[in-house]
Amino acid sequence: QVQLVESGGGLVQAGGSLRLSCAASTRTFSTYVMGWFRQAPGKEREFVAAIRRITWPGTRTIYSDSVKGRFTISRDDAKNTVYLQMNSLKPEETAVYYCAAAASYSREPRAYGSWGQGTQVTISS
Repeated sequence: QVQLVESGGGLVQAGGSLRLSCAASTRTFSTYVMGWFRQAPGKEREFVAAIRRITWPGTRTIYSDSVKGRFTISRDDAKNTVYLQMNSLKPEETAVYYCAAAASYSREPRAYGSWGQGTQVTISS
């Protein structure tokens, strides 16, 4: 199990930007696939983006179609941290955003064994 702590959520106007961070407590951070998910009230948890380390210094990323071109996931293995830069935010993207760690590359929440507590992102219209 990896302990994950998200930060950076808040209230922003539509069209604005936020940067989420997720700090992990593990000595083997670079071996994990790191993902971001979100969950709005009354809805299922939804995949946003994931990133894995390939041959240094490369990474491989995947995004949901709804955020592609607006969100950027990145990682700093020296800081055990994964980031989610979110631009051009929309009111319908209001949700709790979670980071998660997995052993394999996946869009499925069930593939991720460790989760943070979540950070609220609210986008006003």
